[in-house]
Amino acid sequence: MAVNKKNIMTRYFFVILLMGMVGVSIVIKAGITMFAERQYWQDVADRFIKENVTVKPSRGNIISSDGRLMASSLPEYRIYMDFKAGGETKDTMLINHIDEICEGLHQIFPDKSASEFKTHIKNGRKRGSRNYLLYPKRISYIQYKEVKQLPVFNLNKYKGGFHEQAYNRRKKPFGSLATRTLGDLYADTAKGAKNGLELSFDSILRGKDGVTHRQKVMNKYLNIVDIPPVDGCDVIASIDVSMQDICEKALVDKLKEINASVGVAILMEVATGEIKAIVNMTKCEDGIYREIRNNAISDMMEPGSTFKTASIMVALEDGMITPQDGVDTGNGVMKMHGRDMKDHNWRRGGYQYLTVPEILMVSSNIGVSYLIDKHYGKNPQKFVDGLKRMSINEPLHLQVPGEGKPNIKGPKERYFAKTTLPWMSIGYETQVPPMNILTFYNAIANNGIMVRPKFVKAISKNGEIIKEYPTEVINPSICSPRTLTQIREILQRVVSEGLAKPAGSKQFHVSGKTGTAQISQGVAGYKSGTVNYLVSFCGFFPSEAPKYSCIVSIQKPGLPASGGLMAGSVFGKIAERVYAKNLALDLKNAIDTNRIIIPEVKAGEMNETKRVLDALKIQAQTEFSTTGKQIWGNSYSTAKSVVLQNNHTLKGFIPSVIGMGAKDAVFILESKGLKVQLNGIGKVVNQSIPQGTLVRKNEKIILTLK
Repeated sequence: MAVNKKNIMTRYFFVILLMGMVGVSIVIKAGITMFAERQYWQDVADRFIKENVTVKPSRGNIISSDGRLMASSLPEYRIYMDFKAGGETKDTMLINHIDEICEGLHQIFPDKSASEFKTHIKNGRKRGSRNYLLYPKRISYIQYKEVKQLPVFNLNKYKGGFHEQAYNRRKKPFGSLATRTLGDLYADTAKGAKNGLELSFDSILRGKDGVTHRQKVMNKYLNIVDIPPVDGCDVIASIDVSMQDICEKALVDKLKEINASVGVAILMEVATGEIKAIVNMTKCEDGIYREIRNNAISDMMEPGSTFKTASIMVALEDGMITPQDGVDTGNGVMKMHGRDMKDHNWRRGGYQYLTVPEILMVSSNIGVSYLIDKHYGKNPQKFVDGLKRMSINEPLHLQVPGEGKPNIKGPKERYFAKTTLPWMSIGYETQVPPMNILTFYNAIANNGIMVRPKFVKAISKNGEIIKEYPTEVINPSICSPRTLTQIREILQRVVSEGLAKPAGSKQFHVSGKTGTAQISQGVAGYKSGTVNYLVSFCGFFPSEAPKYSCIVSIQKPGLPASGGLMAGSVFGKIAERVYAKNLALDLKNAIDTNRIIIPEVKAGEMNETKRVLDALKIQAQTEFSTTGKQIWGNSYSTAKSVVLQNNHTLKGFIPSVIGMGAKDAVFILESKGLKVQLNGIGKVVNQSIPQGTLVRKNEKIILTLK
């Protein structure tokens, strides 16, 4: 028994000894791993860094219908330094090259001296900052690439410490042109788009995020793409840049002349509904007109006399009147259910007897309201139903956000009194946005077919069309062919013989209707303080085969106020310039085929000029070397070629823009921080500050064009 007990104790001893040896070996192995093999296992761990980095895609472009870039994303950067990266080796290199680095930074960013950069970098080094901002402003991609070529900065960020934060900044090459329709992005791009096409088509433009992780392979960190980013698609807008420019110039000139507060101009292609131009201008506190909001689609205002066309069409369609009928308007004042209805010339004795066409030609309030009250006074709903039959009350469901919905009262609604119908017939007590009025007139021009206004034609990816937006019909027939023929004849006479003569042209026929209305001040009514007016003209051209429809709407304080003289004259300028733009003449009929045609060439960007001349197979000689950078200059013609010259302008000095078009001249001068005022149209013939003058930021320069 004692022997067995001894054997058992021996076994326990060996088991305990074995377990103790195992424990000691584990401790020894852990120590070896923690200390002797520490670097090896650290390197193994570093090969698989699980941090997922979101990779932002490139946002798609917005392109005009004539193929020009209207909104695009360009990269910008903030540059930083990690002074703890790279250890002593990097730090020694930084000290050895600091003078060279700071001088290089000064050359790239002249607003800070080399000594300022040196002091700044030494402060960051002293603090041992891991994310030290080297330059306070965002920089361009070109500047970033130049900085990356400097000593130390040309190493990867783990060895040299130089790193960047990239931003996508939205640029609009044509500045304010159609800016409210194109829309804007928030400064924080994660929030997306604010408004306009940028917001409506945000999901298409923004693309899809990608994901990468970093992995160390052979002592180098590589970006491993897990999910590649998908760049956004391009949106092809219906807007034509040159037509937009025509409309904006014509409208702003008139707004300045009459000291207006708000102006709208919309140009639509009749058959397709494509919006070729849309201008929304508001006078700001500094007196400059800018695009603040999309008034063209959102302004809920009483349209005034442009609405009379719809009223007369309802009566014609219902057979209540004919073009041969008339009204004795007397001395220009008529009692309508206890209130005075007045024509605009009531102080001059009125118009007396007017036929239906003459009522619209002179825009007689009495004539329209008398006819509508006479035939629909006992059944106002029939008149409202006639308006709805023409879809003038329908929301348009546009491709841009923010549209207003027409408000046309019915007799069963509150505040529909006996006076409502006659005043409604002349464009009061109802609210219709300018875009809806234009859509209605466009239907008259389009043989009675009402189409939805279109801002986007197609979506493209890598130059290929992947989706098209067809023309949508809202109402296939707003009225009978008989009524359509009658109203088109009347609208042409309104321009050729009536109050809308300023909207006409000697080159082609124009049709349309003027509008002049007092703007309601809400609860205060129409006559509190300064009376504000809405003057407008809506029509189409050429009358016989309409190609474009257009509305011009202007809000202004006080008299004089004339839809024909003010809005109509703007329409006339737009119509003539757009019509001339679309003329295509065959040169073979005018020029000998053996003759070498050497055109007159404007001053401007010479690389672009040479590309155009090459495409036209016109010989061009360059007196400069093509480097890929923008070259601004001028030209002169010889017997057989065009000679292109480079205008050398010192940095910080005002260049000569004589001979340039308005766009090029404004681009160059505004890029130098100047404020540009244009007088006239054509080429620049004079600039108020001469070439070679030192640039002063925000200084005003006046350009005279002829």
